Amino acid sequence: MHIRQVPSPRTARRVVASVGIVGLALTATACNRSSDSDSGSGGESTVGVTLITKDSSNPFFVAMQNGAKADAAKNDVKLTVASGKQEGDDQGQITAIENAIARQDKGILITPMSTGVNAAIKKARDAGLYVIALDTPPDPADTVDITFATDNRSAGKLDGQWAAATLDGKAAVIALLDLFNDKIVSVDYNRDQGFLEGMGIDVADGKKNGDEAPTGKYTAGKGGDYTIVCNEASNGAEDGGRSAMEKCLAKNPDINLVYTINEPAAVGANAALQAAGKTATIVSVDGGCAGVKSVKDGVIGATAQQYPLKMATLGMEAIAKIARGGEKPQTTEGLDFFDTGVALVTDKPVDGVESIDSTKGADICWGN
Repeated sequence: MHIRQVPSPRTARRVVASVGIVGLALTATACNRSSDSDSGSGGESTVGVTLITKDSSNPFFVAMQNGAKADAAKNDVKLTVASGKQEGDDQGQITAIENAIARQDKGILITPMSTGVNAAIKKARDAGLYVIALDTPPDPADTVDITFATDNRSAGKLDGQWAAATLDGKAAVIALLDLFNDKIVSVDYNRDQGFLEGMGIDVADGKKNGDEAPTGKYTAGKGGDYTIVCNEASNGAEDGGRSAMEKCLAKNPDINLVYTINEPAAVGANAALQAAGKTATIVSVDGGCAGVKSVKDGVIGATAQQYPLKMATLGMEAIAKIARGGEKPQTTEGLDFFDTGVALVTDKPVDGVESIDSTKGADICWGN
């Protein structure tokens, strides 16, 4: 989260054009529920929407904020942007929710920090606000009206399938660099557990990190032996990834496969490996422009790319439509959220795992 790259307007436009192919009929209707004193263009009243991210420095959340800002006028939305001070700041998000209720906004878009904000979300919904989670489905999923997100389980599985095929039957000595060790967050366990499932490793509790058998057989690809050395929290940050990797290497210096919650953590893990004179295959999730460059440079072997700008713009359009009497969005068939898509980015493709290369990934990435 310490990479402070802000996407340019050109980048934002490029992402909208490239990832806007998943359809939602979210154009506004003539019916109007907003205040007559706050009118927008086209004779429709402006709709108040608050976007609440986990922080305002991670390029993933910066892309969300910039995309929503760029699209707000088009939808006659009066957008308020807020965030926690950093990952883990539940109270910052709770305050932003309470402010949205006090403003009588029509809806909230939120990347929920943890279950600690669930009560505040319920309060907003009870007050009549339509609440959409972005990126991180809450636990339970029906805490919000709907979630627009990457299928993080599928993202992790893509990483695991690619890693297993890349190992080509060799033993896997695995470090898992997760998000938290003091909070339960769906994006955290879904990516971690999805990665293990993609490797063909049995998980015990699908909503808990670190309780699978520490040794055994992975069955994906050609299959082979595995050893899980560690589950360490990185807080999704470069310095956290480095310190987490250092702890893992202290337990076992022979680690050859590293899963990371996101790309800043992957960069930190790579720094720790280099300092120790070690090499390992690193897989990650996010697909920001910096992360795609890390794939091109060989730092990350593969990363699952998601589309935060798309989450924010589609979510904002949905709230505007609902506020004007339109239909509510529906979840993707077979899921309890609306899937905004994912693609594996790697320059070392393997049979049986669909992927795009870093050049194509750079065309549709977010951030700088």
